[in-house]
Amino acid sequence: MPAADGAPDLADVLRARRRIASHLPRTPLRNYPLLDDLVGAEVHVKHENHLPTGAFKVRGGVNLISTLGPTERDTGVLAASTGNHGQSVAYAARLFGARASIYVPDAANPVKVASMRALGAEVIEGGADFNDAVERCESEAARSGGRYIHSGNEPLLIAGVATGSLESLEDRPDLDVLIVPVGGGSGAAGACVVARAVRPAIEVIAVQSDAAPSAYHSWSARALVEDKIATAAEGLATRVPFELPQRILWEGLDDFVLVSDDELRRATLHLIELTRNLVELAGAAALAAALKLRERLAGRRVAIVCSGGNISPAQLAELLEGAR
Repeated sequence: MPAADGAPDLADVLRARRRIASHLPRTPLRNYPLLDDLVGAEVHVKHENHLPTGAFKVRGGVNLISTLGPTERDTGVLAASTGNHGQSVAYAARLFGARASIYVPDAANPVKVASMRALGAEVIEGGADFNDAVERCESEAARSGGRYIHSGNEPLLIAGVATGSLESLEDRPDLDVLIVPVGGGSGAAGACVVARAVRPAIEVIAVQSDAAPSAYHSWSARALVEDKIATAAEGLATRVPFELPQRILWEGLDDFVLVSDDELRRATLHLIELTRNLVELAGAAALAAALKLRERLAGRRVAIVCSGGNISPAQLAELLEGAR
């Protein structure tokens, strides 16, 4: 598979692993027999919700900010986020002594916002959605000269988050299928980079909410397609697709499925009950896809990425009330 221009390769992922190894733990890949019964396959959960920020993106933040020089760290880094990317940048900035400013929409997850502030980042709230936050962040970065860290179009971020897929294939080289949630697509892009280099036979499947399907439609059309945001899963809520992850997905992704928010809610409840883990809606997307593809996955070895566990008390209460 020829690499997309600017895309990381396996050597970049291995370098990222060296950079982050002393700062972040290896996350478990666990099998739960009750999930096997539910899906009708051998299901292994990659617990990225066990990372320090509760989400996979911190791998990319640590990898990127570790490479910045003293001037860039002093001038500061800026990012726009619905939560998990912002936590990633805030965590890594604190680790390496950089100033961080994070732009978030008004309705950002309060648990994630509080975490960013506790990590020492300046959090600037405003705007209806993620893309409004991006516009404000990019404008300030142009004015201040700070290092803007895009949540998808960053090879170092993709190489960093790809270390999670590398761990999965090291732990279970016999995996048949890897299912990855998509918001901007850095996690799925990283999975494609690793899978095509390490185990080309594996099937990599992406999943997104049908209430925020810009990445899905962009992958289907092989062109960047803007779309609505109406999902309750903020980790999947991207109105404008990201160019670099999309180019990697166009070359390396086997399939892409959409699930409803109701399917995300049911999958979240299943994961909380059957794995005894807190899981946010985006973190349950891979299970929602596995349940939708149940017949196709029957009897196969499947890894699902639990990308995050940052569910707020209000979200959890609403979820449990809905289940009742």
